[in-house]
Amino acid sequence: MQTTFTPAQLADPHVAESEAILRKCVHCGFCTATCPTYVTLGNELDSPRGRIYLIKDMLENGRPADEEVVTHIDRCLSCLACMTTCPSGVNYMHLVDHARVHIEQTYRRPLKDRLVRAVLAAVLPYPSRFRLALKAARLGRPLAGFMKRVPFLKTFGVMLDLAPSQIASASAAAVPGIRAAEIEKRGRVAILTGCAQPVLKPGINEATIRLLTRLGVEVVVPQGEGCCGALVHHMGREEQALVAARRNVDVWIRAADEGGLDAIIITASGCGTTIKDYGHMLRLDPAYADKAARVSALARDITEYLATLDLPRQEARNITVAYHSACSMQHGQKITLAPKVLLKNAGFTVRDPAEGHLCCGSAGTYNILQPEISATLKARKVRNIEATKADIIATGNIGCITQIATGTAMPILHTVELLDWAYGGEKPALPQK
Repeated sequence: MQTTFTPAQLADPHVAESEAILRKCVHCGFCTATCPTYVTLGNELDSPRGRIYLIKDMLENGRPADEEVVTHIDRCLSCLACMTTCPSGVNYMHLVDHARVHIEQTYRRPLKDRLVRAVLAAVLPYPSRFRLALKAARLGRPLAGFMKRVPFLKTFGVMLDLAPSQIASASAAAVPGIRAAEIEKRGRVAILTGCAQPVLKPGINEATIRLLTRLGVEVVVPQGEGCCGALVHHMGREEQALVAARRNVDVWIRAADEGGLDAIIITASGCGTTIKDYGHMLRLDPAYADKAARVSALARDITEYLATLDLPRQEARNITVAYHSACSMQHGQKITLAPKVLLKNAGFTVRDPAEGHLCCGSAGTYNILQPEISATLKARKVRNIEATKADIIATGNIGCITQIATGTAMPILHTVELLDWAYGGEKPALPQK
């Protein structure tokens, strides 16, 4: 793609990076076939190629974002299926991230949108606030139907619908400290506790710690670690995201320097995609560039790490698993085989749902901010999963678990919960055969 940025514009390293990305695009349109919003809406401007044109025009002309640009960029899930498909290596992730920051800096959203986004940014990244909000949501749930009929309150009604009916107690897995290996020590890792996941489903990290310590891996839950910054990063709130990234970099570098780390284990693939990008996000910060790159190099999805441990094959079980590959896993981190191989070796029969490349519609806060498109994608995803006739669904991202669970009666678990059970841990709730 030909560009006409001026030397003055290219002096901005963010603009220079976006210009280099734009130049790689050859307008081929392969991305349109795998873009969930284009497949759903059929609008060229709701495809990666269409959004690239909008971003190019906005940045090249130094224009503030307008309503049209914001509408179509907001509809992007950041599922990154386009990057898997693109034959030219266009880094759409970094381009759309830059566009979102530009929108946040130059566009004044309507009051309702500003309020909703401010609430999400102030609540979701903080477990104690999130848990309190969920408790309040239980009281407000009877009002959800009414609120969804009032335009100004509609998004809050959607939030009430998504809130779980039961809230787990705070887990000991989130308490800082060292979990010793139960057998001869073979490794040492830190684990990301996270923000939303330990509130919605603390059993995921509990299963991870149980499994790793039984396998001889010492697990560190560092003091001071928090939200990875992904939620606000994808809302264009870059400074808030970078504050979160710097905090975690400091915490993990300290843990690595004190006792060594083989990996930083992440059990939410959306977080993993962001943490693996810390080196890029902080590349212009001289105090953090090297440390952030070191952290990104240590970051591993739990299945990615387990694949290095050469786990023994288990006897076949009479349980069929439909494996849903989260977008942030398959497109963001390019991890496609490890989770399925681990499940098969653990004795499960694994089936791939049709259209596995398409997003389920969760995408961080997308199911709150774009509920209609999200609901359409969820219904399509659930149909494909149920068509496998599997007993249970496994996936590696809390957002997908929450989203898909609202559309099907099939039980859904994190992959590591099944692996923990297969290798001597507690049996999760499973359907009766």
